[in-house]
Amino acid sequence: MLKNWTNLFIYHIKNNKLFTILNVLGLSIGIAGLIFATLYWNDEHSYNEWNPGKDNVFQSISKISATDYWASNVAPFEEYFKKDFPEIESYCYFDNWYEEAILKYKNKKEIVKFTYAQNTFFEMFPFTIVSGSSKNVLNDNTNIAISLDTAKKLFGNENPLGKTLDDGVRKLVVGCIYTIPGKSSMAPEVIVNSIDERMKENKDQWGNFSYGLLLKLKNPDDSDKVAAKMKRLMYENSTVKSAKLEGISPEEWMKKNGYVTTEIILEPLSTSRLHAITECYAEGNGNYQFLLIMLCLSILILILSIVNYVNLATANAINRAKEVGVRKILGASKSNIIKQFLFETILTVLFSILLSLVIVELSLPYYNEFLDKNLIIFGNQFYVQLILIFIVTIVFAGVFPAIYVSNFESLKVLKGNFGRSKNGIWLRNGMLILQFAIATFFIIGSYIVYQQIEFISNKDLGFKGDQVASVWYRNGYNWREKDFKQKVENRYLLIKGELSKIKGVKQVSTGAFVFGSGNGSTTGFSYKGGDNIQARNMGVDFGMLEMMQIKIKEGRFLSDKLTSDTINSMLVNETALKMMNEKDPIGKEVEWNEKKLKIVGVVKDFNLFGPQDRIPPMVFFHYKTVDWMLQNSSRIYVKIDAENPSQTLAEIEKFWIKNVDTEYPFSYDFVDKQYAQTYATYVKQKNLFSLLNITVILIALFGLFALATYSIQRRMKEIAIRKTLGAETSVLLKELSKQYILFCVIGFVIALFPVYYLLTLWLENFAFRITISWVPFAVGFFVLLVLTLVVVLSRAYAATRVNVLKYLKYE
Repeated sequence: MLKNWTNLFIYHIKNNKLFTILNVLGLSIGIAGLIFATLYWNDEHSYNEWNPGKDNVFQSISKISATDYWASNVAPFEEYFKKDFPEIESYCYFDNWYEEAILKYKNKKEIVKFTYAQNTFFEMFPFTIVSGSSKNVLNDNTNIAISLDTAKKLFGNENPLGKTLDDGVRKLVVGCIYTIPGKSSMAPEVIVNSIDERMKENKDQWGNFSYGLLLKLKNPDDSDKVAAKMKRLMYENSTVKSAKLEGISPEEWMKKNGYVTTEIILEPLSTSRLHAITECYAEGNGNYQFLLIMLCLSILILILSIVNYVNLATANAINRAKEVGVRKILGASKSNIIKQFLFETILTVLFSILLSLVIVELSLPYYNEFLDKNLIIFGNQFYVQLILIFIVTIVFAGVFPAIYVSNFESLKVLKGNFGRSKNGIWLRNGMLILQFAIATFFIIGSYIVYQQIEFISNKDLGFKGDQVASVWYRNGYNWREKDFKQKVENRYLLIKGELSKIKGVKQVSTGAFVFGSGNGSTTGFSYKGGDNIQARNMGVDFGMLEMMQIKIKEGRFLSDKLTSDTINSMLVNETALKMMNEKDPIGKEVEWNEKKLKIVGVVKDFNLFGPQDRIPPMVFFHYKTVDWMLQNSSRIYVKIDAENPSQTLAEIEKFWIKNVDTEYPFSYDFVDKQYAQTYATYVKQKNLFSLLNITVILIALFGLFALATYSIQRRMKEIAIRKTLGAETSVLLKELSKQYILFCVIGFVIALFPVYYLLTLWLENFAFRITISWVPFAVGFFVLLVLTLVVVLSRAYAATRVNVLKYLKYE
C-alpha cells in the first residue's frame, strides 16, 4: 500500500512540477523562518539555566527617582546582613561590569575581562571548577581565579595553580581554574577580590551607590520582605539621621531637600536577562520585545505558508478528482483516501523541513551577524521543537485537504459535474482573505517601521559629531596615592597639549559622559527649596560643548578666562530648567550636593543616550568644580580637520601607543558612528520587517496564483460559452477579477486595526516618534491591489486565449 501511495505521489509530482515547487518552497520558507526564531528564543532563554540557584539569587536594584534605577547599592548593608536578615543565606558585593585589563605571566600577556567580587561569588555563580578550589580563592586580594581558556592562553601546557600573575597593580597567585557551564549573565575571564578593601572606605556612607549586590535567599518568596527591610534601613540611616543633624523632622527634611526615600527592588537572576528593569549584569540584557516580534512574525509567516499550501492542495485537487472517484468505485474507503493524502502531506512536509534546514544552515552566518550572536543548530530541545513544528504543520496543512478530497462524490466526479461543486469554496476564499490580511499587515507595518527609523536617523540630535573622534581613554589612577586627583588632571592636560600639536587636530577636550551610552553619575539638586531634581552630571573641559556644536539658549558657555567657572559656575539644560520652573535662571543659585552653584547658562536639549530615549535633566560644570568628575572621563574627544583625516589619525595613534597606552591597542570611533549604535536594534527591526515583507508577499502571491488558477479552471466552460456568444476580452477580465478585488478589500479592512494597534505599541519605545498617518495605509492598499491584479489578470488573460472547442466539444 505504501509503495502504491509513493508511486502515485511521484507520478503527480512529475505531472504537477509547478504546484509541487510552490508547495515545498512556501512551506520551507515558513518553517525556516520559525526555526530561526526558535534558535534565537532558545539562546536568550538559556541564560543562567545551568545555575541551580537561579531562582534564589537576586540582585538589589535601587530606585532613586521616578525614572532612575541603579543596579548598585551601598556598603553599610553588609553589617546588617550578618545579624538582622535571617532570610539571607549569603550575599556578595561585586562589580556588575567588566574591566578590561592586561594580565601578564613571564613574557606573555593577554587583555582579559576582570570582575571584582567578594569570596561568595561562586555561591551565586557556581562555575565548574577544573582545578584548585573556589572556597577560599577570593578571601583576599592576593589570589585570582581564571577561566580555563585564559589559563591555556597564558600557561599553555603548564599547571597554572600556584603560579603568579601580574595585573599591573599587584601580584596575584592562581588558586582556581573554572569553566562556565552555559550562557551566564556574568562570564568573566578573571575574578579577583578587591571589593572588601574598597568597601572599608565606604562602610558608613549611605549615599555612595558604588557596588553591585547579590543576595541568595533561603526562600525566594521572602524577596519583598527583605526589600522592605532594606528600604527601612536606608530611611533610618540616611533620612532620619540627616534630619536629626538639622534639628527637624524627617518629613520636614525630605520636603526641604525634595528627597524621596530610595526604593529597593530585588530582581531574580532567573528573569534578569529578558525582564530586567535596568542593565544589571556585565553580559547585558536581551531584547524581549524584539524576541517576541521575531517569534510572532515567524509564526504568522508559517500560518501564511500553511494557508498557501492548503490553497495549492485544494486547487490541485480538481486534477485528481477522477482518480478519487475511480478508487471509491473500486472499493476504497473514505479513511483510506484520507490516509493516502495525509501520507503525501507527510512526505511533502518532511522534504520541506529538510530544505528549510539547508536554508537555515546556509543563512546562519548572516543571521548571527544580524543578531550579533553565535547560534548553532543542536540540542535535544531544538529537535523536540522541530518535531513539534513537523506535527503541527502536518495537522493544519494536511487534514483539511485530505478530508476535502475524500468527500468527492463519485457519481458527480465520473459524470464530469465536479467543476460545479461548491464544496469548500467559502473556506478557500476565507483563507485567501486571511492571506490578504497578513500581507496587508506586513506591507503597512514595514512602511511605518521604515518611516520611524528614518525619522530618528535624520532627527536633529542637538550636536554634530561627524569629524569628532572619540578616543578610548584608560583613565587609570590609584586613589591610594597622595594627590592622585592632581595627577589625574596633570596626565590629561599633558595628553591634551600634545594632541593639540598634531597637524590636522583642531580641538581637544573631554567630558564625563559618552555620546550614545550616557553617563553613570546623577546627583539631585534643589532650587528655592523646591522638589529635588535628579540630574545627569555632565563634567566637561572648556570648549567641549562648543566643539560638539551644542547650542546655548541663554547665558554663556563656561570660559577659561573666568576663575569662577572652575569653582561655582554651572549650566543646566532646557529639561532641567522646566523642572525648576524659573523664567530667568541666569545668576540664580542652586544647591547641588551641599554646594552652592550659580547658573551662568542654559544649554539647548540634545540627545545624549539615543533618539529613542527621553532627554533627562542635565547640569554642566567644569571638572575642577567637582574634583572627582575627571576620574569618570573614559573618552578624549578630538576634532579633526576634514582634509586629511587618515594621516591625522595615524599621527594620533603613533603618539598614543608611545606615550599614553603602551600596552593597549589604540581604539577610537567617530561620535556620529558611535551614536548610531544606540538605535542599531531598531535598524535591525526595520531590515527584518522589510525582509519578511518580501517573503510574505511572495508566499501570498503563491496562494493567490493557486486559487486564481483553480477558480478560473472551474469556470472554463462558462468562459468558453461567453466567448462563443461574443463577449469581449476586457469584459471577461473584469468579470474574472472582480471577486479577487473584493477579497483584497476585505483582507485590507481586517488588517487595519491590528496593524494600527500593534505598531502604535511599538512606537511607544521611542521618546521621539512619528504620528501614524493615512499614507502607509494608502500605499499598502495600492501595492496589494496592484499585485493582486497582476497575478489574477495574467491568469485570466491566459484563460481567455484558449481554444473554446476544447471545453465545448463534450457538451
